[in-house]
Amino acid sequence: MAEVVVPLTVRDLTEADLPACSWYGTATGLRAVADAICRVRRGEVDYLAVCPPSGMPVAVGGIDYSKPPGAATIWQLSVREELRSCGIGSVLIDALEQRARARGLDWVELGVDDNRSRPRALYERLGYVVSGSESGSWDEEAADGSTVRYETQITLMRKQLIQA
Repeated sequence: MAEVVVPLTVRDLTEADLPACSWYGTATGLRAVADAICRVRRGEVDYLAVCPPSGMPVAVGGIDYSKPPGAATIWQLSVREELRSCGIGSVLIDALEQRARARGLDWVELGVDDNRSRPRALYERLGYVVSGSESGSWDEEAADGSTVRYETQITLMRKQLIQA
């Protein structure tokens, strides 16, 4: 089996990218991404895309500087399902951490749904450690278009950033 290496670039996600992100999930999820892009203009967040040479996003995620105080929260991470376990998520998280360092922040945190062990294993490999837990809930769009309330337990994970 031959190995193919594809160069990746990381750039700011824009509203023009949203139609190419239908793989992200439901319409509700994409609206949340669009809302986050609006917050970029106010300097509250950064929202990034990882792209192959086509320029089409294959991974997206954000970093919110409004909470917690003195740090930032990485959130809304997603990699196209068929490209998971190829290192793309690691590239995205590293770029988000670099944005936090550029703002002089000492640490970042994220939350992971306790029902999803795969992302948690990635975060642990990248140096994140458990710092607490909280209840989480959000509305999700069901296949029939109705809204369903999803409730879960969230493990909070934190990483100390080493300034360059």
